[in-house]
Amino acid sequence: MSLLDILLVLIRIAFGAFVPLCFVAVLVWMERRGAGFFQDRAGPNRCNVMGFRAGGLIQNIADAVKLIFKEDMVPGHIKHKFYFILAPTLVFITAILSFAVVPFADTLILGDKSYVMQAIPMDLGILWFLAVVGFGVYGIILAGWSSHNKYGVLGGLRAAAQVISYEIPMGLALVALLTIYSTVNLSEMAQFQGQLLFGIIPMWGVVLQPIGVVIFIVAAFAETNRTPFDLAEGESEIVAGFHVEYSSMKFALFFMGEYVAMFVSSALIVTLYFGSYQIPWFSTETLVNNSKPLVTLLMIGMPFAVYYFVQWMKKNNRSQYARPNDPRLMEVRVYSAVIWSVVILLEIVLLGFLIFSSGGAGARILVACLQIGTFLFKTFLMCFVYVWVRWTLPRFRYDQLQRLGWQKLLPLALLNIFITSAIVVSLG
Repeated sequence: MSLLDILLVLIRIAFGAFVPLCFVAVLVWMERRGAGFFQDRAGPNRCNVMGFRAGGLIQNIADAVKLIFKEDMVPGHIKHKFYFILAPTLVFITAILSFAVVPFADTLILGDKSYVMQAIPMDLGILWFLAVVGFGVYGIILAGWSSHNKYGVLGGLRAAAQVISYEIPMGLALVALLTIYSTVNLSEMAQFQGQLLFGIIPMWGVVLQPIGVVIFIVAAFAETNRTPFDLAEGESEIVAGFHVEYSSMKFALFFMGEYVAMFVSSALIVTLYFGSYQIPWFSTETLVNNSKPLVTLLMIGMPFAVYYFVQWMKKNNRSQYARPNDPRLMEVRVYSAVIWSVVILLEIVLLGFLIFSSGGAGARILVACLQIGTFLFKTFLMCFVYVWVRWTLPRFRYDQLQRLGWQKLLPLALLNIFITSAIVVSLG
């Protein structure tokens, strides 16, 4: 095994492990700022370090410090302490592991070797995701049962019933999709979506399965216990449900597990239905063959985009009233200097690519970086949809939740399989 092989293996594993964890901070910030925006109020904008608020991100650091140093209580009435401690760990670990098979770029070909851009390259693909994500509910059930609290038990029971109700429509939506893709390998699904329908329309899953994408997204909301499907922790009814007896870092693991699951489900939705890392109308080989014009376009467009972004920051990042020596203006000046320094560094790197690169490995690495950026951007937008829905729709009643799963989504998923199969057979 060469040094390059070891390096790429480490990069893939690091991406699969650390990107979901980094997105926890981003998603908590997005949740708070999004809630403020939708409710027409300010989000977190006071917590700072030496005057630097980072748009509210510093609040996450304060919360992390609070949870780390908070007293870790294990109530005396709990009889099964091992399961009580195991439950949050199980929820968090299963959320991380389910991302392991999601491809974040096309297969990287360097010389005579090819590297599948997944944390754990395997052919199981979507089957791995369904198998691992199903274990997450065991953590919720264990948490409720081991808490020896009636509200915790009710939360665990609700979570179990909810997962059963919505995993069936989700699986049936995938059956229809697999009829088209003819594979369970997520990398092959992503490559399939790089084709064009009628030579014009990208063959993304959302185009081929307009009914299936709605079913899958609704089921994904229910599987991640996000509003309006957060009945397992209905604080107005069962006082936070399954995690009512948890505190400190054990509660934080539940909290982080929810956001990791939100990121992973968004990444899977993007992979299955929104082209994964594919850039519309530009296949991997097209990008590789036109790498120098692409780099030239990036070098020209990047300063313009950054200029307008900095102007937007200057306009919006200021106090609402006149203040002498406004600290927010100083903050913007520092951020602007950092951003422009990064742009200059990237411009130098891209100029070096134009001068010294002759295609081949350099072009393929550049394209892989662009595809990773595309994949993360699409996932970020899908995560925003989660936040958007949470702060727009109220929580369902429990009978409404079950009725939607069994009486609406299940028949619709079966009808979708019938229609999809008929079209596939008729078109040969």
